[in-house]
Amino acid sequence: MRPSLDFTGQVVLVTGGTKGVGRGIAARFADAGATVVTCGRTLPSDPAPDAGAGAGAGATRAGSIEHLACDVRDASQVGALVDAIVARHGRLDVAVNNAGGSPPVPAEEASPRFSEAIIGLNLIGALHVCGAANRVMQGQLEGGAIVNVCSLSGRRPSPATAAYGAAKAGLRNLTETLAMEWAPRVRVNAVTPGPVRTEQSALFYGDDDGIARVAATIPMGRLAEPEDVGDACLFLASPLAAYVSGAELLVHGGGERPPYLDAAAHAAATHAAGAAGDKAHAGAAGDRGTVPTIQEAR
Repeated sequence: MRPSLDFTGQVVLVTGGTKGVGRGIAARFADAGATVVTCGRTLPSDPAPDAGAGAGAGATRAGSIEHLACDVRDASQVGALVDAIVARHGRLDVAVNNAGGSPPVPAEEASPRFSEAIIGLNLIGALHVCGAANRVMQGQLEGGAIVNVCSLSGRRPSPATAAYGAAKAGLRNLTETLAMEWAPRVRVNAVTPGPVRTEQSALFYGDDDGIARVAATIPMGRLAEPEDVGDACLFLASPLAAYVSGAELLVHGGGERPPYLDAAAHAAATHAAGAAGDKAHAGAAGDRGTVPTIQEAR
């Protein structure tokens, strides 16, 4: 029998899974039959995520989603969270480190406390979850899979989110390191999304017109949806990726267009317009210049 994306009977933890990208990830695992546990510092006011891409309107999920409160920056809370999952469900098959993010603040304006909190959420919290999940998975016959949600901000300069970019760069390295340390029982991989359309898109991209302008710079012509990221996590956590560990899967629609290309195109267009104007001016001047020549010949 060929491996599939059926997660029936499996238990999946998605940190930060009550909104945004995490909500989409949780929905896709539940659509695939998993028992999903999400966590956040507070319980969500809307406890049931919308149906994922694989479920039609009004459809009943194959799996389920439940929520527990946990601040992943606190190692003791993370340990208690994983213990509660195992006590309730008997196992933990997949852990997705999605909790993270940062508001835009220029580096020179960010306080030490702010930077420490951002790094704690985006890197140290993921390390806590990885460690707690690994301790359970190493004792399971089937082992387990960990997926860390990284960011393009960890692969290039990240103006106004310096601590966030540094933390996500660290998470990429952590992924590769843990994959080497914890194999073969536990696989560790990363998913790196580009811009994603969520309820917080306006914070970074502005209104609908701003979002449309950002989408126009992406080769696929749109921002990712949370379920796009969820599908990538499904693959990396599934038997289809049984030999994939320490890898980074880019989910960015083709990548970010280098700014110098637009600058060069603008410069070329300006030069071409200027050259055309000079040619037209020279032609007009040449026509005027032939008149005196003819007159002199007379």
